[in-house]
Order: sequence, then C-alpha cells, then structure tokens
Amino acid sequence: MLVGCAIAIPAQKQPAGNAQVERGRYLVEQVAMCGECHTPRNSQGELDRSRWLQGAPTWFAPVHPTTDWAYAAPALAGLPSFSDADMAMVLEKGWQPNGRPIRPPMHVYRMTHEDAQAIVAYLRSLRPSM
Repeated sequence: MLVGCAIAIPAQKQPAGNAQVERGRYLVEQVAMCGECHTPRNSQGELDRSRWLQGAPTWFAPVHPTTDWAYAAPALAGLPSFSDADMAMVLEKGWQPNGRPIRPPMHVYRMTHEDAQAIVAYLRSLRPSM
C-alpha cells in the first residue's frame, strides 16, 4: 500500500472521469514520481507546483564523473518534444527518440504498453509551458 500525501496540481485541461488519464496521473505521481526531476524547484528546494512537469535542471549530480549525465530533465507537460510513440519507447524500452539509451539519472522503466499509453494520455492532458 502506498502511503503519502496527495499532490496538489494546478487546474489543467483534463477530461473529468477519463480512466486512462487518471491511470496515467497515478503512474506519474505515485509510481514513477516524474515530478521529482521534471518539475522546477523553488528557493527552498520544494517542487514549484505552478510549473508542474515543465522541465527542470537536474538538482543532484553523480558522485563520480559520468560522461552521459543529463543535467536537465525535459518538459513533459503536454509532451512538447515527444511524439506518443517516442514517449512510449522511453517508458517501455528505455530508449530516446534518437535511438540511444536514455541518459542517467533517468530510470529505465519496462512499462507495459497500456501503462505507457496511460502516461502519454495524462501528460498530453497537461498544459505545456509557455
């Protein structure tokens, strides 16, 4: 059982009662915890919920030099830089759209196609950054 507090997300364009979007929201917010890296932080180091999943600099660095470390996490809200198929490949296989493995610190997920599609539906429902 997951224990924790609910995440307050700013009002966004989400179809009420859409089971796939709600499944995607659950996976993003409670399982994969995407906001931890893909949401900017405020001066106190807390997630800036007004910029939920808008992309952010990586807030930690490797202990030992890593040549392929990603120093920024891309915006996910609205999926401005990914096609649905590209995002599914990231989530299902751990591959970037350019055909290379995803870069650390991103986790490699081996999600089912249905879970990846739910995440895509949720991310598409969010307002992209301005």
